[in-house]
Amino acid sequence: MAQGTDVAPLVTRLAVESEQCKGSTSSMEDEDNDTLENLSSNKGGKPPRNLSAIRQCNSSAWLSELDSDLGIVGFKSPTIEKSGFLPVFRSGSCSEKGPKQYMEDEYICVDNLYEHFDSAVQVPSPGAFYGVFDGHGGTDAASFTRKNILKYIVQDSNFPTGLKKSVKSAFAKADHAFAEAGSLDSSSGTTALTALILGSNMLIANVGDSRAVLGKRGRAIELSKDHKPNCTSERLRIEKMGGVIYDGYLNGQLSVARALGDWHIKGSKGSKGPLSSEPELEELVLTEEDEFLIIGCDGLWDVMSSQCAVTMVRRELMQHNNPEKCSRALVKEALQRNTCDNLTVVVVCFWPDPPPKIEIPKSHKRRSISAEGLDVLKGVLNVPLMGVNSNRSRVNGQFLQAAACLSECIHPLFSLFHVLRARLEMDL
Repeated sequence: MAQGTDVAPLVTRLAVESEQCKGSTSSMEDEDNDTLENLSSNKGGKPPRNLSAIRQCNSSAWLSELDSDLGIVGFKSPTIEKSGFLPVFRSGSCSEKGPKQYMEDEYICVDNLYEHFDSAVQVPSPGAFYGVFDGHGGTDAASFTRKNILKYIVQDSNFPTGLKKSVKSAFAKADHAFAEAGSLDSSSGTTALTALILGSNMLIANVGDSRAVLGKRGRAIELSKDHKPNCTSERLRIEKMGGVIYDGYLNGQLSVARALGDWHIKGSKGSKGPLSSEPELEELVLTEEDEFLIIGCDGLWDVMSSQCAVTMVRRELMQHNNPEKCSRALVKEALQRNTCDNLTVVVVCFWPDPPPKIEIPKSHKRRSISAEGLDVLKGVLNVPLMGVNSNRSRVNGQFLQAAACLSECIHPLFSLFHVLRARLEMDL
């Protein structure tokens, strides 16, 4: 074995590179208004049922910090614990029609519940409420839900001590009240994702395929699950209730497994069917590590991973600390990636200041790799990314050699291995 060589400079350089998100945009300027209008006017349509749009649900490790547990993004429930942290709410939103003919999305942003209700309702302070509603079959269901869901929550007898019961009851009430509204089209429907924050306690409620993602010191923590008919748990529930899934559509008609409205599918009021309006809840206590929340309709997540969105927003906040510009940056990027749906994004910050730069702590233990191994790693990293496809076999061979060399070390090089692998996978 050759004399050990310190790899701290190499790890530091790669940590900086891992902050970059492929295809992301720079900070938004005022002239982006024209760009968004041009992009949203592009012609497009819904993909055929036998060729679903690719929905980005998982992140790549190279988008997160070089820590062994930071590259894993999934449906994760942060531990509920007592916290002395009190967030300061700032939000920004952006909504674009995109390539579709009509705009059917709705959203709501309330940074201060006490001021919103003008002291008429006793709510804990600080308190905030946010929601996105992706309508289909018209705008009636989405518009009705946006106007009434918060009112139904605070009017419930369990509010504010029994938040889960209040929110579940409010969703059911909104669904039934919409069915009884004679002037509205009860066959229209909507997804609904809400975030109710009282103090440091946050409750996410989701019906449908919108998504809530928490930015936690650069990591993406998904706080909701996409209710697609092909999802195993949803498919079992649908089949148990007598429904069928055809080409990924519930009863061959609907691309989500849960929704408000759509009473032409649900049938008579009070009957239980395969289309559910019951929200799935996720409760957590915000801590000092929680920096912001992204909630968006599926037009965003169809073309962008949760980790990529968090990386973009964090970098934007460090540049201008403006959540509205962050939401516009996400919408612009999704349009450039050719999303085929309406786009609605809300970014909620929990701090008045921009996120701090993440400093990777220096290890007390010196970890080294042989000079031969270091040369192999450098060779792989220096492969031109544009020519990877034409040199796939050579790159794969070098990658395997690099993986063998990495087995000599444990921690930060184990993370380096994931960074290297993700970079190759993105271009192969």
